[in-house]
Amino acid sequence: MSLVTRKPIFFGDATYQFQLTTPMILELERKTGVGVGLLIKRIAASRNSLDFRLTEVSEIIRLGLIGGGLKPERALELVETYVHGKPLGNSQIIAMQILEALYFGHDPNEDKVKDENGQA
Repeated sequence: MSLVTRKPIFFGDATYQFQLTTPMILELERKTGVGVGLLIKRIAASRNSLDFRLTEVSEIIRLGLIGGGLKPERALELVETYVHGKPLGNSQIIAMQILEALYFGHDPNEDKVKDENGQA
C-alpha cells in the first residue's frame, strides 16, 4: 500500500483534489500564525470542543485546493462560495479530512474501489 497526501473530497459542487504541499503548509502557517502540528491537533480536537478559527478552516481548504492543482483564483472563489457565510460544520469536516490525509496519508486505491462500487 502506497499512501499519499492527495485526497479527493466532495466540496460545494464537485469532487476536488486536496493536498497540502510544503509551500502550502508554510503559507498556512504564515496566514494563521500557528504551526501545522498545532493546527492538526486543534482541528482534530474541535470535533468535541469547537476550538478553531474560521481563518484556519478556510485557509486549510483554500490552500488544499491550490496544492491539489486548482488555480489560486478558483480556489478563493470556491471558498468564498462554499465556506464564507455557510454553516461551519461541513467546512470543519473537510478541513479535518485534508489534515488527516497530510498527517496519516491516504490510500488512493480506496477511491478506485469506491468508484467501482458506485459509491462517492
